[in-house]
Amino acid sequence: MRTSEMLIPTLREVPAEAEVVSHKLLLRAGFIRKAASGVYTYLPLAQRVLRKIKNIVREEMDKQGGQELLMPIIQPAEMWLESGRWHVYGPELFRLKDRHNRDFCLGPTHEEVITLLMRGEIRSYKQMPQLLYQIQNKFRDERRPRFGLMRGREFIMKDLYSFDRDEAALDVSYQKMYEAYTNVFNRCGLKFRPVEADSGAIGGSTTHEFMVLAESGEAAILYCSQCDYAANVEKATSQPAAGLDPTKEQLALEEVSTPGQKTAEQVAAFFGVATSQIIKTMIYKTDKEFVAALVRGDRDVNEVKLLNTLGALNLELAEDADINRVTGAAAGYVGPVGLQNIRIVADPEVMAMVNAVAGANKTEAHFINVNPNRDFKPELVADIRLVKAGEPCPKCQAELLEARGIEVGQIFKLGTKYSEALGANFLDENGKEKPIVMGCYGIGISRTMAAAIEQNNDENGIIWPAAIAPFQAVVIPVSTKDAGQVQIAEQLYQELNQAGVETIIDDRAERPGVKFKDADLVGYPLRIVVGGKAVEEGVVEVRQRRSAATELIPVTEVKEQVKKLLTTL
Repeated sequence: MRTSEMLIPTLREVPAEAEVVSHKLLLRAGFIRKAASGVYTYLPLAQRVLRKIKNIVREEMDKQGGQELLMPIIQPAEMWLESGRWHVYGPELFRLKDRHNRDFCLGPTHEEVITLLMRGEIRSYKQMPQLLYQIQNKFRDERRPRFGLMRGREFIMKDLYSFDRDEAALDVSYQKMYEAYTNVFNRCGLKFRPVEADSGAIGGSTTHEFMVLAESGEAAILYCSQCDYAANVEKATSQPAAGLDPTKEQLALEEVSTPGQKTAEQVAAFFGVATSQIIKTMIYKTDKEFVAALVRGDRDVNEVKLLNTLGALNLELAEDADINRVTGAAAGYVGPVGLQNIRIVADPEVMAMVNAVAGANKTEAHFINVNPNRDFKPELVADIRLVKAGEPCPKCQAELLEARGIEVGQIFKLGTKYSEALGANFLDENGKEKPIVMGCYGIGISRTMAAAIEQNNDENGIIWPAAIAPFQAVVIPVSTKDAGQVQIAEQLYQELNQAGVETIIDDRAERPGVKFKDADLVGYPLRIVVGGKAVEEGVVEVRQRRSAATELIPVTEVKEQVKKLLTTL
């Protein structure tokens, strides 16, 4: 391709709407243009990158036995009502009506469609396993679309669904996809980490997220400094603090006036104790009830863990007025002792505390010498705390470290959640009817493109990994008025393309500085500059975008040297 013939509308100024690096650079380098909030047009350079990512994904899915199909974007509400998700999924679901006033949605995911398809096609255990996937646009009405392609309302996704006879067979399918995803992101040239995660609205038991490591990542992940343990903060666990000391005397419960002392830090200072001696009591409102969540004063509640523990659909901190009404005390003075008509969920660390301090459910008063089981008994004891860097690994007790990541893929063991709800059954070898065991596996294609930029950029622009770059090399004649330079540039352009190196020639009648800036902005891995020395001495300048390493290479050796360099980029 020739730059003069391509639509590459580069911008010198940073667009005001752009917040993160990938958004800024995708706009500036002429890859995307905004059509509406969270909705973008992919220009030719972006399409080339997306096609390469898709091809890598297809090859790895097919290698594991995946079969590509294509399902409808518009899905009838009946499917979602049958699975029970029509009212659960929430306002992110794009809903619409046809001319007959029938309800539909734009597909944010395709569990219902694929399960109902296979309900009609699978009859026997002999027809499994099946691995079916598609690459398609998805739609989610994000409350606040932001960060360009990182959190949009329309995006490109690969979703694969596995169908197996039992959990053991599902384990095999899950491991196949784990390996395939690892290969995909390795081939894309990305630094990433698979982490344990929460399954969210998709549901299921086991799930892993594949996180591209980048300082700008939305998600925090914790990983072990010694072993392979890694999890996002929503899922991370840690070795709990030391257990109950049976030799420590339990003192008598006592109420103390504490005017103006609300926070764990204030209360700890007032009593001259560590914040770890405070029982922090947080009141939450679910779709069914109010709940008191107890953690140590130096800990925070992990709301995802709490939501899953309760089996609730929604969870939010209670308003001050509600806290006063259900506990009889102002926020900051609530505690578990004597708390009536409200479910109490305690973290295991709370149950190991001796002579703790907690709110007295009376404004401006606290209890001292609070002891679990003696002074209160929670209905549930579960890990509901937010784990932080520096705590011990749950597997080997080494220190947990923190990094930022961008989720580009996630794999789920769904089990029989959808097959049971939608009646997708099969007959086993004994003729007994059983529900199909399922898994689902997604990769954000457009998000992977953005994540690659978040991980690979500098002050001059994008630095594409060679495997997914829109072009692997750009040939730039310094002067388009010099016939000798133009001839050599055209020769190299043709030779490289014929050798399988995707090359673009910048044949514009622009100043060299403009061409160089655009080459860095777009992020071509290699830049081949044909200047006066090419005509006079038969050598050209080859510059690597990532390292900025430059060398003079004879024109006759450019093809082989470029091919060799690309294997390292």
